[in-house]
Order: sequence, then structure tokens, then C-alpha cells
Amino acid sequence: MHASKGDRLVVHGRVVGQQDHTVEIVEVLGPNGGPPYRVRDARGHETIMSPGPDSVVDHRKATNEA
Repeated sequence: MHASKGDRLVVHGRVVGQQDHTVEIVEVLGPNGGPPYRVRDARGHETIMSPGPDSVVDHRKATNEA
């Protein structure tokens, strides 16, 4: 997995009916664009994530959606 600051990380729901969760990558902490990533959700909460196989990087830059 390779990401850059501003990319979006999409974590797919694991069970039927569970929606995907999208966060913005605000800092890449691993070497060569690899995890872990500091991410921010739509409410402004930040955390550090090491995404699993149910996650994909969306290289379209995140936007400030209300």
C-alpha cells in the first residue's frame, strides 16, 4: 500500500449493511508512502492507522466536505 498526504483511505464494511468509512491521510509515517498513517475523519478526529486488507487508498485528493 502506498499513499501520500491528502489521499483518502477507504475502509470497506466487513458485514452486509455496514457502510464504508473514509478518512483523509494527513501524514504518512511509514517509509516510501507505506503505513502507518495519521488520518482525520469528517468530524475532525485524528488517529494513527495501519490499514488492513479491507482498506484501499483513493489517490484523488480529499476535499473539505461539510
